[in-house]
Amino acid sequence: MSDFERSSTARVIPPARPRKLAKVPFVELADGRLQGVVSSGSDIGRVYVSSVAAGTYAYACSTNNNRPCGGARGGFCNHIGALINESVLQYGAERVARYLRVDAGDGEATAQSLTMAMSGTRPSPADSKAAASVFSRFLRHLAYLELAPTTGPLPEMQWFPPTRTVA
Repeated sequence: MSDFERSSTARVIPPARPRKLAKVPFVELADGRLQGVVSSGSDIGRVYVSSVAAGTYAYACSTNNNRPCGGARGGFCNHIGALINESVLQYGAERVARYLRVDAGDGEATAQSLTMAMSGTRPSPADSKAAASVFSRFLRHLAYLELAPTTGPLPEMQWFPPTRTVA
């Protein structure tokens, strides 16, 4: 068993390229979707929860209080486009394409080629139900940013089993 398998921490994969968090503060490949939180371009107090399902490319985009996005009619809105762009910066185009099961054609995959390959899909009401859990995870990540730096344990992480000491 390797040191990584014995540790109680997850390996952190560095971003493929640095990205700016102001437009898309949260992006993840989880639950069979590319999903995340995208800031509104017109209202500083509004964010959108956007997602694209792997394989079917069904998409959903709504505000944090479950109002549908006005731009997601018949195709990807600007929020989903920004989410795809930032996911490529975070994870790399090949990893995003592999996760979403997108064939971007010949040549190197880019955010634009992924978006073009997935175009023509329809919104999915089932995917819009995931918005609450995505937004909740985003808020949990924000809470960690407010904590003072410490090397001590965090109470919510106490579910890890204690390590044995060898005498």
